[in-house]
Amino acid sequence: MSLSRRGLLAAGGAVGALAASPSPAGALPAADSSDRSGAAGRARVRTGFERLAADGYARLAGERVGVVTNPTGITRDARHIVDVMHADDRVSLIAVFGPEHGFRGTAQAGGSEGRYDDPATGLPVYDTYLKSGQPLADVFTASGVQTIVFDIQDAGARFYTYIWTLYDCMQAAALAGKRFVVLDRPNPVTGRAALGPVLDKAFATFVGREPISQAHGMTVAELALLFNGEFLTTPVELETVRMSGWRRADFFDETGLPWVPPSPNMPTPETALVYSGTCLFEGTNLSEGRGTTRPFELLGAEGIDRRWAEAANALELPGVRFREAYFAPTFSKFQGKTVGGVQLHVHDREAYDPVRTGVGLLVTAKRSWSGFAWRHDNWIDKLTGSTKVRTLIDAGAGADEVAAAWKDELAAFKAVRKRYLRY
Repeated sequence: MSLSRRGLLAAGGAVGALAASPSPAGALPAADSSDRSGAAGRARVRTGFERLAADGYARLAGERVGVVTNPTGITRDARHIVDVMHADDRVSLIAVFGPEHGFRGTAQAGGSEGRYDDPATGLPVYDTYLKSGQPLADVFTASGVQTIVFDIQDAGARFYTYIWTLYDCMQAAALAGKRFVVLDRPNPVTGRAALGPVLDKAFATFVGREPISQAHGMTVAELALLFNGEFLTTPVELETVRMSGWRRADFFDETGLPWVPPSPNMPTPETALVYSGTCLFEGTNLSEGRGTTRPFELLGAEGIDRRWAEAANALELPGVRFREAYFAPTFSKFQGKTVGGVQLHVHDREAYDPVRTGVGLLVTAKRSWSGFAWRHDNWIDKLTGSTKVRTLIDAGAGADEVAAAWKDELAAFKAVRKRYLRY
């Protein structure tokens, strides 16, 4: 289904039920309606790739295909989709495009794998990291592909860069005249709600290209429809392949799918649960827990003691408690030094608000530790999407006052978001 005309978006993006077809050796076996998981006997979640494969890749027939993916692009039996598609004669896969951290995931934050030939398949792998616009369009043109497929697990936060890889690739595909297919995967922290401040376009960067909320509550396919309908000057010829069996209230552990860390510091679904709030500490001089086994759940700095945990618990934030914690990061901030701080313990994830919690922790950190400082480049403004959060906290505002500042912009975004929800 082409969605190059915006008027079709309201009805687009929902691929109909895909009929199963025989699977040759090396192909993903088709799941059927008897495929169940969990005590409740719910039909298990089938990803967009599973449904594409079950239809014999009919939507890619006769096309030279390239895939934008990383280690999360796997089947439910933990095979990578590139390996599966490469072994299947029904699809002509000729290229792979790797984002930040790389296609096979060998690079740390802020790195990529560059251009190389994949040893497992022999396919050329092109680097998309930090490329956008015409330079990225030129990469797609040089690869010889006709259709670009996107399949990457998201973490649910505006500043998690894979959704902007999606955006940049859609924009570049439109410039290069390529078709774009998005294979959907779950939002690991549910799709129930949009939370937090909305980006001001004056603060657009790779951690936020367009005005969406800090926790968007959408799947990657829904985001693709939103990007195409609201933000791209030239919409791309877009098709989305929906999941089946996923409900908006589902956390990742309810999907029956295997978790693969989308990036080195996103080791578990529990990390994703807190990330859209505690990643704000990247904009401070505190450690956000990189270099520990609990990134974004452990926060701290030299000189912090039990008073921060006490102040944070006094806020009585819903669904979460804070433990006084000490840790020594093996890399990143405070490498090799023992620091004090807090560990988050989410005890009621239904009630927990990660963005409200992140702001509460910023407020209490500044009040309880005299050494608190924002990063010198005001990175916090890029993460929150404006100067509001930083300036309000500096002025002595409490967490409730800071949250009230984004109420109207969030309501406006929710109205737009609602038009693109497909589950």
